[in-house]
Amino acid sequence: MVQLIVGKKGKGKTKLLLDKVNTAVKEIPGNIVYLDKSTKHMYELNNKVRLVDVSEYLVNSADAFLGFVTGIISQDHDLQQMYFDSFLKIACLEGADVTATVNKLEEISERFNVDFVLSVSLDEVELPEAVRSKIIVSL
Repeated sequence: MVQLIVGKKGKGKTKLLLDKVNTAVKEIPGNIVYLDKSTKHMYELNNKVRLVDVSEYLVNSADAFLGFVTGIISQDHDLQQMYFDSFLKIACLEGADVTATVNKLEEISERFNVDFVLSVSLDEVELPEAVRSKIIVSL
């Protein structure tokens, strides 16, 4: 399952994402990974959540990002959820259509039983129609 939290920069998506991940860590038996563009939110995350600073790795395209995500999944058979803060930036999709990448994440989710929650810095109306059904919160 892929879920989107959408809204312009500064609307509170990150706080909502952090609340969601910190609640989930108490409720699910599997592991959780949180991908971000920095380690800025390290102390706001429960210590059971693995924080990965994507900027430290050579991720320079949406395809490289998808490979990065599947690599993380391949190394953790207990992984149950992944949270992506600043999704457009870490997936190298700023100014691009997110449809193909979100669809590929949906495929990965179904195949490996890992749920994804993405924070996307766009208003709902700016998103392609094909992915709007995945929105859980629009700020």
